[in-house]
Amino acid sequence: MADDENSNDTEVLDEEPRSILLGLISQLRKGMDLHRVTLPTFVLEPRSMLERITDFMSHPELIFVPKEEDPVNRFVNVVRYYLSGWHIKPKGVKKPYNPVLGERFRARWQFADNTEALFVSEQVSHHPPISAYYYVSPENNIIIVGDIRPKSKFLGNSAATLMQGESKIIFTNHPGEVYRIAMPNVYARGILFGRMVLELGDNSTVRCEKNDLICELEFRTKGFFTGAYNSIYGKIKRESTGESLYEITGKWSDIMYIKDLRTGHKEVLFNVHESKIYPKIVAPEEEQEENESRRLWSKVTSALIGRNLDLATEEKTLIEDKQRNEAKLREAEGIDWRPRYFFCENDEYNFKLTHISKDPQTAKNQIESFIFSSNSPPGFHSPNGPHHHNHDD
Repeated sequence: MADDENSNDTEVLDEEPRSILLGLISQLRKGMDLHRVTLPTFVLEPRSMLERITDFMSHPELIFVPKEEDPVNRFVNVVRYYLSGWHIKPKGVKKPYNPVLGERFRARWQFADNTEALFVSEQVSHHPPISAYYYVSPENNIIIVGDIRPKSKFLGNSAATLMQGESKIIFTNHPGEVYRIAMPNVYARGILFGRMVLELGDNSTVRCEKNDLICELEFRTKGFFTGAYNSIYGKIKRESTGESLYEITGKWSDIMYIKDLRTGHKEVLFNVHESKIYPKIVAPEEEQEENESRRLWSKVTSALIGRNLDLATEEKTLIEDKQRNEAKLREAEGIDWRPRYFFCENDEYNFKLTHISKDPQTAKNQIESFIFSSNSPPGFHSPNGPHHHNHDD
């Protein structure tokens, strides 16, 4: 991707949006938490954060490697798969919708060999915002489960979203082999002056304790005078000894390379331009439940696509007001809200369906029924039932 005026990473705002943004910023203090600040609609990407998570499931062929017996090669596959999800993003500086409490997104993928993957994400907490997700393909021995806990901070000419939370990749045919992934942070720069640009920055790790492997990644932001946009540098090491096995370089928006430090051999790890995004299947909006992402935000999305920012703001305000009113009603009536698909244990969100068959076809049927059945229990309980900590407004 070119580092020039036409780069997809940058955006020059028209006078009106810039003045709206400056008006908003005049009310902010440096270091302030932005989650409670209502952002103007022109900075919104027309989809929910719950759908944005599926970008990381766009290249399944990178991780469906059934007969890979070498644990180091499996680790490299996981790193490649994780890094392949970042290039999918809108032009300029855009932020997905903040999901409302209880909002959910459901999808599936059908592959050429007749296997499938299923996915559900759910907003399990509103303050602080937490999005939990579960992706599974029993025939391909893969589970990806985790949560994202974004914390936004105003930093002057930039805003940072600190991507807290963790993603776990599990190969069910390798018991005990769990890959834990910590995300980099996201920066929106040039808010006050200059070109607006979205960058990934700081550190990220992929760790597999069982196989004694860690990948330490550095997402490098462009300096004022040096460097390039979207650079990445990382090393795969034996965690116990610190021995470096591989080096990763390049750009997450372009081409990334991996070099075997024992042999000196260097090859392409992932090429964005040659990659194909595997399409997900989502039910039409009219078949979705009221609080499924695309149906819930459909009027905001239509208005944004039609560039009717006033209407988008009106519709977005209606959704947010409804959420606030429902929270007040629950509080007044002593109703305890709990997620439909996830439970919290030791501050970690896990999928509620725990007794899953070891037979792939039976497992898929069980999970499919649980995720897509309209008879799944709703997320409202009296306060006397077992309680998991989920924060409300």
